[in-house]
Amino acid sequence: MYGFYKTVSEAPYSGEVIGLDKILNWITGEQFEQVIDVLSPCMDDSLFVFDMKRDCYYISQSAPERFRIKKASFDNATAEFKKFVYPDDYKLLTDDIDAIKNNKKKFHNLQYRWLDHDGNAVWINCRGKILRDEAGEPEYMVGCINEIARRRKADNVSGLLGEFALQKELEERGECGMKGFLLMFGLDDFKEINESRGIDYGDMVLRRTAECIQRVIYPDQKLFRAVADEFIVADFSGRDISKAVDIYEAVRREIKNFIAENCYEVVYTVSAGIVSLSNVNEQNYVNLMKRMEFATNEAKVGGKNKYYIYDEKDYQAFLKKRQLIRTMRCSVNHDFEGFELYYQPIVDIKKRKLSSAEALLRFSSKETGFVSPAEFIPLLEESGLIIPVGKWVLDTAMSACKKIQEQIPDFRVSVNLSYVQVLKSNVLGEILSGVMQYGLKPGSIMIELTESGFLEANENFFSFCEGLKRYGIPLALDDFGTGYSNFRYLYNLSPHTLKIDRSFTVKALQSDYEYNLLQHMADMTRSINTKFCIEGIETSQELSKICGIEPDYIQGYYFGKPCPYSEFNKNYIEHPIVIEDVG
Repeated sequence: MYGFYKTVSEAPYSGEVIGLDKILNWITGEQFEQVIDVLSPCMDDSLFVFDMKRDCYYISQSAPERFRIKKASFDNATAEFKKFVYPDDYKLLTDDIDAIKNNKKKFHNLQYRWLDHDGNAVWINCRGKILRDEAGEPEYMVGCINEIARRRKADNVSGLLGEFALQKELEERGECGMKGFLLMFGLDDFKEINESRGIDYGDMVLRRTAECIQRVIYPDQKLFRAVADEFIVADFSGRDISKAVDIYEAVRREIKNFIAENCYEVVYTVSAGIVSLSNVNEQNYVNLMKRMEFATNEAKVGGKNKYYIYDEKDYQAFLKKRQLIRTMRCSVNHDFEGFELYYQPIVDIKKRKLSSAEALLRFSSKETGFVSPAEFIPLLEESGLIIPVGKWVLDTAMSACKKIQEQIPDFRVSVNLSYVQVLKSNVLGEILSGVMQYGLKPGSIMIELTESGFLEANENFFSFCEGLKRYGIPLALDDFGTGYSNFRYLYNLSPHTLKIDRSFTVKALQSDYEYNLLQHMADMTRSINTKFCIEGIETSQELSKICGIEPDYIQGYYFGKPCPYSEFNKNYIEHPIVIEDVG
């Protein structure tokens, strides 16, 4: 900085006030770098100087740490910009620089994108003053760069420090050895308050909630406003998480008092996630935020208006699920590699012959090995991947059915549909298109829907079922008797078949009461011209007893376990099974 002071002290002085413009014009490029090095630690933005004649660039050291810039100082700047400026924005930048060099612009003020180290586009605002030489030509551009979307340090609505301030607090304390806890509050269904009462009213609720929390926390604890409707209490004193639970319960009481004082104009609850710092090895901001968000979400998923104490095993199980979803998404994008359809025989017990098969989805990969359908199918539904996978299942099952019908003309394949498919895709159109593509009779494909899905049923669902009936596609209600059991739907939907789950079958085999109940269900089914299929038959003794109920179809390990198409074709189509009379 000596050069800077010397330059200013030697500048001509005629009694006038020396403006910043003149001071900047006296500083050399090297001295600009010295000024940047001194000022950068004192500010969040990145300072820079661009020597436009020599095409040299110097920026605060914080920039290479944040963005895809190799070092703070570099030559051939215009070409180097291409390495860290978002490709679509590079021409926007160079056009602006050219306009300045051609004296068409006097100031640089541009919003565009840079790339971070992960290749993500980050919006920045770059402002620069142009310093000209004695001939009036642009020589230096001096200015600063700030992230447009950077988190605010404080929140004016609640009057609290923001999430960015918490990040700085954690960085200053280091990444290990902290004791105490973090407690994140999240308002339940806060969106409904904003939608019904307006943003201003919602802001009032947030302010009052912040006051409720502040009234009950200890003086040495800090309260931060996170994103949206979330607040974070930070305790670095080493208190046990039981104190966090006490705070949560106290806040709930305060909120109840506020709701009563507000004459119940709005009623809401809060959920909370509690993370013990001693249970987290890497105590950096990113790791801790991930765990707090997970814990708070678990409280909400668990029913809301409650707290959840972070558990590493639960978190690892959550990460495993996320990884499984990523693996399955990759499979979908690689021609469904890892997915396979297995087929289980269904026997017409009255005709003593194989009549159909149920197509059952399986998944495995190098990363996960074989995954149980009970584990991966809910994740397919949660992620929406069930829509492309379900379409693949339909196509694969119809292709198999077409091949089998070359030897057994009246053979049928049952396909399970998810209610997500029914409600969020044109699955009826896909069924009809497949039937036409493979030249199948409509009755060749039976659609199975689980009874529990009726809880999600709406007008679209019933319209879908009517469409199946209209086009002659048979419908089976699977796992009947284990879920909703609204018998009214039997008359409204007129399903082709009711399927009784193995769990119900076992009870009927062990209890006379349950057996009689199953008999009544079979009688009722026949009275409305619906077929009755009993699943889960594994032994000849079970088959003999269940046949006393006179079901139409039997499915279970006794006749065969689910297997790949090639094995099914060999064991059941090329060499049909022989079914002896049941005594």
